[in-house]
Amino acid sequence: MVTIKVDNLIDFVGEVFSHADSSSEEARRIATYLTTANLTGHDSHGVIRVPVYIRWKKMGSVVPNQTPEILIDTPSLAVVDGKFGYGQTVAPVAVKLGIEKCKKAGLAAVALRNAGHIGRIGDWAEMAAAEGLVSVHFVNAAGSLLVAPFGGVEKRLSTAPYCVGIPRQGQDPIVLDFATSIVAEGKVLVASRGGKKLPVGALVDSDGTLSEDPHVLYGPYTPDGQRDHTKGTGAIRAFGEHKGSGLAFICELLGGALSGTGATAPDRRFANGMLAFYIDPKVIDPANFFDGEISRYVDFIRETKPIAGTDKVLIPGDPERKTRAERTKNGIPLPDDTWAAIVNTAREVGVSEVSIQRATS
Repeated sequence: MVTIKVDNLIDFVGEVFSHADSSSEEARRIATYLTTANLTGHDSHGVIRVPVYIRWKKMGSVVPNQTPEILIDTPSLAVVDGKFGYGQTVAPVAVKLGIEKCKKAGLAAVALRNAGHIGRIGDWAEMAAAEGLVSVHFVNAAGSLLVAPFGGVEKRLSTAPYCVGIPRQGQDPIVLDFATSIVAEGKVLVASRGGKKLPVGALVDSDGTLSEDPHVLYGPYTPDGQRDHTKGTGAIRAFGEHKGSGLAFICELLGGALSGTGATAPDRRFANGMLAFYIDPKVIDPANFFDGEISRYVDFIRETKPIAGTDKVLIPGDPERKTRAERTKNGIPLPDDTWAAIVNTAREVGVSEVSIQRATS
């Protein structure tokens, strides 16, 4: 395990993307969003993605320095084509557009199609919440067959994230952000590189056997080698049996089909699609009942007597706040296999040994 200071990690990852044809602004933006995912404890969407992103860039699946195109633009609705640019570049444009429209109309919807991996969806809910807006996000990943629907053993769904952000006056927002699978694919990736192990039964093999072994998803691999989910014989399972599988199906239809990205299929180019709704509480609730009721209900939930073995009952966002504080102070821990894969990628794109050594100093 290596522990790297936050600023060092952002600088280093930014240098990797600068060497891979991204502008300095885009490289810094990607590095900041990936590191922020690690800061909040979502290592599956953090810097472990660097080798994957660079591989996609070399394959032409993602294109540096893209300017998204607004295809449809009405007072309350927009459709944005990300043109397969890095998600950290094109998603903020779509979210900003949704925020602007919502502030004018009180309600807005924005569909983002053909985006590179847009990372932790909670980033976009937090962006809206910082402007005082509620947001709801349905997301899919076309071309990323990973999850078996309830009752099946074959990959038919992406991990299909769902996210809701709710602002609070003078406090951090409430953000619910999860994959509709038992684990995100990135958590399988983390486990395969020496990180946190998977929950019992998170995967299912082709014969119906439940498993926690990343090889079920990836097939054979070396410690610092490439992980390819098309090589494994099994799939990730949807969470909550038919309920999680049903929500994933809806994310595919709204985030994928309705956005124009397409629902997940084996012959599609990888892209995230996102359909997001934005609501201005000031318009729907001029008496400001909402914020006080949030505070009352949060307290009511937190006062619940905890079950044996649990310190206290949490609300969405509590674990992320705790992890962010700890890692901002102490640095970001990365398993040795994860760091080795990132360093190998850095060398491949031409980052100097001096920069590599500086990152861990």
